Amino acid sequence: MATYDAATEQSASASAAQGSASSEFKSALGDPKVVDLNGDGNRPEGVVTTVEELEASKKGRFAYFKTRDFYIVLVLGQILALCITSTNTFSSLLAAQGTSIPAFQTFFNYVLLNIVYTCFTLYRYGFQRWYRMLLKDGWKYIILSFLDVQGNYFTVLAYRYTTILSAQLINFFAIVTVVIVSFVFLHVRYHVTQVAGILICIGGVGILFGSDHITGSSDSADPISKGNQVKGDLFALLGAACYGLSNVAEEFLVSKRPLYEVVGQLAFWGMIWNGAQAGIFDRKSFQTATWNSKVGGYLTGYTLILAMFYSLAPLMFRLASAAFFNVSLLTGNFWGVCIGVKVFHLHIHWMYPIAFVCILGGLLVYFVGRKVLGEATKPWLGKNQEQGVAGLGTARRKVIKGDTVV
Repeated sequence: MATYDAATEQSASASAAQGSASSEFKSALGDPKVVDLNGDGNRPEGVVTTVEELEASKKGRFAYFKTRDFYIVLVLGQILALCITSTNTFSSLLAAQGTSIPAFQTFFNYVLLNIVYTCFTLYRYGFQRWYRMLLKDGWKYIILSFLDVQGNYFTVLAYRYTTILSAQLINFFAIVTVVIVSFVFLHVRYHVTQVAGILICIGGVGILFGSDHITGSSDSADPISKGNQVKGDLFALLGAACYGLSNVAEEFLVSKRPLYEVVGQLAFWGMIWNGAQAGIFDRKSFQTATWNSKVGGYLTGYTLILAMFYSLAPLMFRLASAAFFNVSLLTGNFWGVCIGVKVFHLHIHWMYPIAFVCILGGLLVYFVGRKVLGEATKPWLGKNQEQGVAGLGTARRKVIKGDTVV
């Protein structure tokens, strides 16, 4: 009996010591505060805070400006604008070589993305799980990829029939589409400063168009008939609408699913859609195209940069929104002229720097009054983003892991 009591006392003493050591260890690591998100006394495993607590960590109308995410989003937007400008430059260089195959040249982008992201998805999921995902959610990605391919196709097609100025003005319809669709279907509510920021950015682009009109750089070299002008404007309108719809759809999907799955499926089905259109509409252009080492280099550069654009865009959709994504791309006209100075020997008009500063000012105004998480919190994912994926750039990731960079 005495032996049992001694053993029991020794065991209890060891347990107490172990518990003390465990407490000291947790204290040393800074044991995260786990909160009740369900309201039923159950604490979700791994959760360290709530959206409300995160947003209360910094207060004021400029709370978002004090976060790292704000600068990441701002820089990322300009990188994406540079990517678009670079692909447009490569398209111009290809056209100058006598190679104008818009659908076919984008096909390589989908192939590259498919090789990278679909293969990685198969590695993570295994073939059976990937196949089940295909059966369950494949229709969503088929629609997404169709909208993306048509946006690319009709926008490029518009430039054959209308002026650059007219097509670019109509491309603003993409922003209008994003705002309306997000408001109606995703229940996004825009703050007055966000609307003001968008309008200021559009005003900045208006200055760019004004300078182009003054210098005559937006005039078409060949006269365009009224019939072709209307046709081109309709193509531009259709392309902008497809772009806007695809951006909203991708923002919704990457908030709920892993990035590699969404991009992989976009590329998988996009490759099929794009390949079919290239085979139908680009056959004659393909036969008459010039093929040399320069063309090969331009196609390689176009494909790599566009693939980088498609890889970074989902991060923008998670950290910010489809609306801010489209507004950020408005600086692409300025970057295009900067590149054109070296490549096409263009001259920068004095109004261009003013327009660029105006657009950047609009981007800053857009986030005035936003809280710490900015637009990373999506209204369709629940109060604490519990219906979303805890992926890179999501608010859900911050709720689970605390103060992370993205």
